[in-house]
Amino acid sequence: MKKILAILLLLAVAIAGKAQTAPVRTIFASGGNYGKPFIKYVMALTKKKNPRICFMPTPSGDSEAAIATWYQNCEDLDMQPFIQPLYVSSYRQLKSFEEVLLSMDAIIVGGGSTLNAIAEWKAQGIDTILRKAYNKGIVLGGGSAGSLCWFQGGTTDSRPQALSICMGLGFLPYSNCPHWLKEQARRPLYTNALLTGKLNGGYACDDAAALLFENEKYVKSVAIDKSFKTYFISVEKGKIVEKYLPVTEIIN
Repeated sequence: MKKILAILLLLAVAIAGKAQTAPVRTIFASGGNYGKPFIKYVMALTKKKNPRICFMPTPSGDSEAAIATWYQNCEDLDMQPFIQPLYVSSYRQLKSFEEVLLSMDAIIVGGGSTLNAIAEWKAQGIDTILRKAYNKGIVLGGGSAGSLCWFQGGTTDSRPQALSICMGLGFLPYSNCPHWLKEQARRPLYTNALLTGKLNGGYACDDAAALLFENEKYVKSVAIDKSFKTYFISVEKGKIVEKYLPVTEIIN
């Protein structure tokens, strides 16, 4: 009996040690603008000196303007900025997507078409690589499409004629609605999707506010200033309930 108890104790200690050293799965997503203040916040989340941070402009079709803005935002920051375009050639990029992305401390996805980005990532196996990065503790983030992509799904302008619902990668088991204050047409579409069960309850976010999640749990909200807000939207007894989430103002 004593030997069994001793073995059980050793197993418990080993499991506890493993739990303490397990990477924290982190996502930092904004409703829209993902400028310098949010990049600095991501730098802090990595807990690394001079972190390696990669920007993925996939939703914008690897827009040159989006890439230029990324480098402008990073030029005076104590970090190493990288770009991982989707449209590559084996003659020009000698490292695999996995080698590049899993070598980073953080990965930030730009705005644009969520629908197209996810379809293209799946075609290249990048969705699986991003899941590996997430489980490894590499900080993930982005604004607009770069927010929605990490959630179960939410509102998108990725299709012609009208806003619609788009499914995400599902790293976070909630729905998401970016541009909550700026684009009022998203609200009825989003709330109807919750009421009809198309989407789980989830988080809405103004453009200059952001949500922090760790291990799939909401931690806090931050914003460029307190006029920008975040919300948890759910269905209770057949009605939409909109709960304001307090924000912490961060230095611009």
